[in-house]
Amino acid sequence: MYLPEQFEETDPGRINSLLTGHPFGMLVSIADGEPFVSHIPFLFEQESGKKGRLLGHLARANPQLQHFGKELLAVFQGPHAYVSPSWYGSPGVPTWNYAVVHVKGKARLIGEEALEALLERMTSMHESGMENPWQPVLEEERRKKLFGMISGFEIEITEIRAKFKLSQNRSIEDRRRVAEALSVRAPEVSRLMIAD
Repeated sequence: MYLPEQFEETDPGRINSLLTGHPFGMLVSIADGEPFVSHIPFLFEQESGKKGRLLGHLARANPQLQHFGKELLAVFQGPHAYVSPSWYGSPGVPTWNYAVVHVKGKARLIGEEALEALLERMTSMHESGMENPWQPVLEEERRKKLFGMISGFEIEITEIRAKFKLSQNRSIEDRRRVAEALSVRAPEVSRLMIAD
């Protein structure tokens, strides 16, 4: 990732907030010189290991499972928005403000018991705001069939790099104007700019 110094985010709280608030990411691996990408939800555990860990699952038919044991990259896209140069007080060009986190590590498969616990945690987390939350109570035959179709994994994180490109290369006045313009169009980006 191209990461100019002024856009590098190192605050663990802001990074963790993006990883938990935007858990749908891209799992990237290289096989035979070609990139391979799966788009999946993750569960980030900040307190596990030195730098945390990611948990997820893939269909057993997904060939990316064969890439485990090598270094993988998980990419999480946070809020983003177009920035018009008409919002600046000084000359500029169109650009895009955004927040993204890249996580590297090696994946390993987890057992069925750990996979079941992971699925219950993820379901509970994503169903929590529902009027009638769905509960993962399955008949044994259906449960066995579903668990036969997926494999759970964990990634022990070895590196986290975050880029929060939020007009830091502009004057304070231009940044204020952009944050104000985005407060309606992209409030999450505006809030990140104000907190920066």
